[in-house]
Amino acid sequence: MTSNSNQDDGNASAPKSSTPPEAAGTAINDFFEVVETTRSVRKRLDYDRPVPPELIERCIDAAVQAPTGLNREAWRFLVLTDPEPKAQVAELYRASMEGLQERVRDRLPPELRDQPLPGDKPTYVGLAENMHRMPALILVCSEGRATSEDAAMQVAFYGSVLPAAWSLMLSLRASGLGTTWTTLLVAEEARVAAALGIPENVTQTILLPVAYTKGAVLRRAKRKGAADVTYWNRWAQSRE
Repeated sequence: MTSNSNQDDGNASAPKSSTPPEAAGTAINDFFEVVETTRSVRKRLDYDRPVPPELIERCIDAAVQAPTGLNREAWRFLVLTDPEPKAQVAELYRASMEGLQERVRDRLPPELRDQPLPGDKPTYVGLAENMHRMPALILVCSEGRATSEDAAMQVAFYGSVLPAAWSLMLSLRASGLGTTWTTLLVAEEARVAAALGIPENVTQTILLPVAYTKGAVLRRAKRKGAADVTYWNRWAQSRE
């Protein structure tokens, strides 16, 4: 349903500062640091600092180097910077969040039903309340529609657009920008399409709200290690 965030300075000759570079929204040059510290940033964002359009386009240029099935390049990126479309999307995003509990609670696996959903968490609510203030919103879309009955075609369809969305998030992170991986807006796809003039044969996927960070310190998340989630040669078989 939603989520990922981060920042740091890869310039070894930069002057020392008491402010961590990621808190100042500066760029990072270390590949593994970018990958390991990219996750959702929902607070400590600078709503008043514009994000240069050229920087967004530079990040999209990097994102479209991602894999794409049959070399279709069906991804499309809708960047919202004007107040009116941002306000429209923000309103629909809040509507989607308000209806989330009713839509998905009973569809979740039993072990997840007692966990807080985005509407229960202050950081998610804060993001929704400030969505219209983001300097830029990037909606990642794909031309066409996935075949609902065919799992292989679904994998091929989304596997040809979501890698570009993730590469875009990494590129934004490397450029000193904070963002959030969220799919909540898809619940309002028809209304979003009507508001923004998106054709019916275009599928909306990930929304990335974009801003420079302001005082955010982004670190590696606590995750299971490779040995805990990796099998070798046969399901459930360890390397040894």
